[in-house]
Amino acid sequence: MRDRDSSNKKSFLFLFGTAYYPEHWPEERWKEDIYLMSQAGLTAARMGEFAWSSLEPEAGRFCFDWLDRAVELLAANGISSILGTPTAAPPAWLVQTYPRILAIDENNRQVQFGNRCHYCVNSPEFHEAVCRLVEALAEHFGPNPNVIGWQIDNEFNRVCYCDRCREQFQRYLAENFGSLDVLNEKWSTRYWSQTYSAWVQIPIPARSHNPGLMLEFKRFVTHSYRAFQKMQIDILRRYIPPAVWITHNFMGWYDGYDPYQLSEDLDIAAWDWYVGSGHNDYLLSGAVHDLTRSFKQKNFIVIETQPGCVNWAGVNNSLNKGEARAMAWHAVAHGADGILYWQWRSAYGGQEQYHGTLVDQSGQMRPFFDEVQRTGQEFREISNVLEGSVPKARIAMVYDPESRWSIGWQRHHQDFDYLKFFNHYYVSLAENNLGIDILSVNSVVSSSLLSKYKVIVIPALLIVPEEFESHLRDYVKRGGHLVLTLRTGMKDRYNALLPARQPGRLAKLAGVEVEEYYALDMPVPVRGNRFEGSSEVWAELLKLLGDSSTQIIACYGKSNGWLDDQPAITVNSIGKGLVYFNGAYLDSVSQGRFIERVIKNANLKPIAAPAGVEIAVRVKPDGKEITIAINHTQETKVLSCSRPVFDLLAKKQVGEKLELTPYGIAVLTRLE
Repeated sequence: MRDRDSSNKKSFLFLFGTAYYPEHWPEERWKEDIYLMSQAGLTAARMGEFAWSSLEPEAGRFCFDWLDRAVELLAANGISSILGTPTAAPPAWLVQTYPRILAIDENNRQVQFGNRCHYCVNSPEFHEAVCRLVEALAEHFGPNPNVIGWQIDNEFNRVCYCDRCREQFQRYLAENFGSLDVLNEKWSTRYWSQTYSAWVQIPIPARSHNPGLMLEFKRFVTHSYRAFQKMQIDILRRYIPPAVWITHNFMGWYDGYDPYQLSEDLDIAAWDWYVGSGHNDYLLSGAVHDLTRSFKQKNFIVIETQPGCVNWAGVNNSLNKGEARAMAWHAVAHGADGILYWQWRSAYGGQEQYHGTLVDQSGQMRPFFDEVQRTGQEFREISNVLEGSVPKARIAMVYDPESRWSIGWQRHHQDFDYLKFFNHYYVSLAENNLGIDILSVNSVVSSSLLSKYKVIVIPALLIVPEEFESHLRDYVKRGGHLVLTLRTGMKDRYNALLPARQPGRLAKLAGVEVEEYYALDMPVPVRGNRFEGSSEVWAELLKLLGDSSTQIIACYGKSNGWLDDQPAITVNSIGKGLVYFNGAYLDSVSQGRFIERVIKNANLKPIAAPAGVEIAVRVKPDGKEITIAINHTQETKVLSCSRPVFDLLAKKQVGEKLELTPYGIAVLTRLE
């Protein structure tokens, strides 16, 4: 875990911890709990994020003494504290005093007290109570050297549809559009006689509505949560040292708001990683780790993950023996500088009684404890090796929440899902073990930022910013290889169709335009000189713009008559680079072969590994590399090593062959 201010640099310590709720247990038990934490090799405990009623049992009366003692007892055992602002759990006395704090759902019903995040994020009464509590917490615990970080709230997820949110939304629109004439024009409100003559007429879209209205409401929800979060951050900053960081625990691919916007005010991003039913698919979880790293373009924390099982899935099976250790190292391979389990001990009551823990309700260690202990020992031994290292990526992908929202509202095919399509590309790239960075559209502010990537893939970028094309063009001219796909460049920032044919302002870059798009009721054959497969769900009819630099590399076969023998995939040569346009939604095998071609043309060499084995590289500031090999299967796998390396976990030199036992891990460095 690195400090946000280099002038206050401390020695690096990999965070390995758990969520702990001392308020649930008699104080005489704390000593035993914390002793067991130290035995498990834990270095951090997160506390307080749901403890509002214990910290402030009535308005203005604060009870921090119990948390003081917990922090000090943890510190005495070598465990640092991360404190959460408990604003996700407004207490009963506050709701009784101010009932309008409770959110209104999309059916115009008031949310019931007793769960989490049941508040209206724009409630002024709630803001007042939050500021009072956070100020008191920050003033009291801010100077405490044993508190190393703060988490704001917990898993933002509620959308409120109350009258006050509607009024704020209307003010937000007035500030952003300036006039109703502009808004009406951008939203095409003449359609179905939607024209507005006063701001107060504009509704909150509880269900399907005007695409422009829906997109602006998503932006407003993002704006509201960012303002609520920043309100707390600004208070904390007045009291905490520069070396103490602030985060929020995101929920992976949750799309209720734009996480990039919320992350701007944080020091580090964190996320809550749960498998649910079944077992971890490392290719898909790798995408979410890379996504979370992209929020701040630096390493992150897995601030919650399951110890064994969850309690909310269809089948709450436990992870296999060894799987959680492999998952922990998998997170590290993708840039995690900390992993915390949720939670330490099973509560007697409440909604999560059956959730996996490290210690059961009797206070005894669960079987999972030994695996955590082993993992903690490993992290402690090589923490210094990981210090300052970040994942090495030679490929980038661009993820765009707004394009995802827009496609989600108007799929045109019930099976077209932006995230599934994005992961279709991610998996085909990740199988090559070359490392992937995920970028947001707004993070691409210059072509120089793209130059470190040999290949950039942009799936279904429906909404293309005006300045984006010039950055991509410069990247390609300098030798970059760019992959554009179907459903790209169809809309503007107001969620309106562009007057030009798809891909809009990217057409000249791609060398093609889309004559028609087709939602497919059956697969369409696709033939290329290196593969033969099919397009499923979606296909686009491409028209070359006439430049000799554009070539067809695959065509559709006999299908609906319109697509027969027409271009499906093209490549355009610009400067030293190439631009691919893939109008087909290829089957998995054909997709893999298409990506093989892209990677080969970019002079990248995939890192070979047996099926189910992941190989990732973290690189230190001095250029030294740490290779992490993980067997995600229940079978022994053997890797070939091109040069002698040293396995830091096994503490031995490895020759030409490396054997990985089921869920085995090797952390390798070159021999000097």
